[in-house]
Amino acid sequence: MVFEAPGSALKLTELQIPESRDGQVRVKVSACAVCRTDLHVNRRAGEPNLPIIPGHEIVGLVDKIGRGVDSLLFSIGARVGIPWPGRTCGSCSYCVDGAENLCDEPGFTGYSLDDRWWLCRDGFTPGMRKPRKFGIYGFGAAAHIAAQVLRHEGHEVYGFTRPGDVEAQAFARKVGATWSGDSTASPPQLLDAAIIFASVGSLVPLALAAIRKGGVVVCGGIYSLHTRRTGARGERCRSNLTRLDANEFLRVASSMEIKMETVEFRLEEALRALREGKLNGAAVLGPGI
Repeated sequence: MVFEAPGSALKLTELQIPESRDGQVRVKVSACAVCRTDLHVNRRAGEPNLPIIPGHEIVGLVDKIGRGVDSLLFSIGARVGIPWPGRTCGSCSYCVDGAENLCDEPGFTGYSLDDRWWLCRDGFTPGMRKPRKFGIYGFGAAAHIAAQVLRHEGHEVYGFTRPGDVEAQAFARKVGATWSGDSTASPPQLLDAAIIFASVGSLVPLALAAIRKGGVVVCGGIYSLHTRRTGARGERCRSNLTRLDANEFLRVASSMEIKMETVEFRLEEALRALREGKLNGAAVLGPGI
């Protein structure tokens, strides 16, 4: 499915199968989840490199390996994931400091990059020793995984949804939230930190008011709006994940059982469900659906 112009319908198009370039692997896609970022890309001109094949939550099998790829990391038939960050320069000050999510010259899968490739690296020291209270604003695909990981590590999770969405609030409790309620509500006690997955700028001051002094609110949505810091509470715009973050998560995930809530859709049905907010868990596209 190809996106040709802002606001236009996706077009079913037969394309030539690409070859893997140096430093790349080619992946045969098994499934691709649909993210609200895809809605933003579809609605606005912005920076997308059009025409482009959207999608950046991809799982598949390596079927060809280009020159220069580390054979210890990738092999034919290996199952891999492809995220939103598709390329970093590796040489700017941020990349050198290990903060490639802030790279000065990044490339984003399904947005500025049409290639489907991802290179990994090692590393991870997860966990916080002291149990903490975390708020999650926007309880969708990413949140329901994050909640399970936090609970596994002994932390408390407080889920916030759009006002009146009792179904999503029940879903939050199902996957481990200690409490769930409207995003405009105050939690029963102050939080140590909060992450905002929903791309709604007005949630930032609400989250800042819900955390204790010294706490942090992380804006995880790619299109989150920036707001000022409030008092002794800090706000951080995470923007993107790094490949190191992916390895960190996989290491934790291998030590626990994560129960994924997925619903298979045809493409337009998935976009409609996201627009209307009628979805718990992840919307997934697969071949032949």
